[in-house]
Amino acid sequence: MQPVDLRIYKKQLRDDSKVYRQSMPPQDKAERDLRIRRRFQKIYQYPQAKTILCYVSKPIEVDTFGIIEDALAAGKQVAVPRCVDGTRLMDFYLIQSIEDMEKGTFGVLEPIVSRCEKLTDYTKSICVVPALGYDLEGFRLGYGCGYYDRFLSSYKGLKVGAIYAGCVHPRLPRGRFDVPVDILLTENYLRTIHTKHYRKIHRNR
Repeated sequence: MQPVDLRIYKKQLRDDSKVYRQSMPPQDKAERDLRIRRRFQKIYQYPQAKTILCYVSKPIEVDTFGIIEDALAAGKQVAVPRCVDGTRLMDFYLIQSIEDMEKGTFGVLEPIVSRCEKLTDYTKSICVVPALGYDLEGFRLGYGCGYYDRFLSSYKGLKVGAIYAGCVHPRLPRGRFDVPVDILLTENYLRTIHTKHYRKIHRNR
């Protein structure tokens, strides 16, 4: 059997996901985003969460601006990522509104450091993790830059993968150090990932 080049295979999966998302009619996407936004608040850990760590969405991603606004309105801390120059690392900074951000790496809105406090305490936090795809065990297909892979390797809080149901796969390629999310959140369902990793995290919380 001819061996599969995982780099080519992952690139094809990424391309397929982008085409799928770009083909969504705007109204259809907006309705799916709203269902995901509402379902996020039904996660049973959400009422007790002190801080929401959330990526700032690009047009083809699940919209997170509503998630951010809801969390701020509920009196929660909201922290968004900023890439550290010259590295593949990122830090999270607390924002008070969308106005606390500016265009940064890859054209994504990032916190304005001079106006925002760097987050150092991740106690009682939930992290909304971006991806181009997830599988049924919570493993993700990222953009290939590794920022979230590095962050998640040491993050101990609840990890939520926000994704369109059409971008969920039965199984994706994964490495030994890949970290699955604890919950998959789509416009159609909320799926708790029952893995040893999930049970260990929640036993230690």
